[in-house]
Amino acid sequence: MLFIGLLLLAASGTFTGLAIAGNLSGGPEYTVSVLGNDIVTLNTLAIFCSGLALALIFSLGLAMAMRGAVHGRHSRLRARRTQVAGPDTMAGPHLQH
Repeated sequence: MLFIGLLLLAASGTFTGLAIAGNLSGGPEYTVSVLGNDIVTLNTLAIFCSGLALALIFSLGLAMAMRGAVHGRHSRLRARRTQVAGPDTMAGPHLQH
């Protein structure tokens, strides 16, 4: 999950940067081009909505990366506690003999 989150972060950030760098001219309608390819012609409202969508994708990637990092840290701590304490002490008092 960490890898997918980081991939989403990188992809949305790169696409946003390329779209901004290649489309600095203004007007009532904008032709969005990335790496020399015209993708679509958008008006102001459509550009605003696509910016919201990119922000949501970026936020999803950030949340997935954070969750993956926290999950990995908890897994390592749980494994370390099991190694130090032993599997019987981690089972709880009702399962100990």
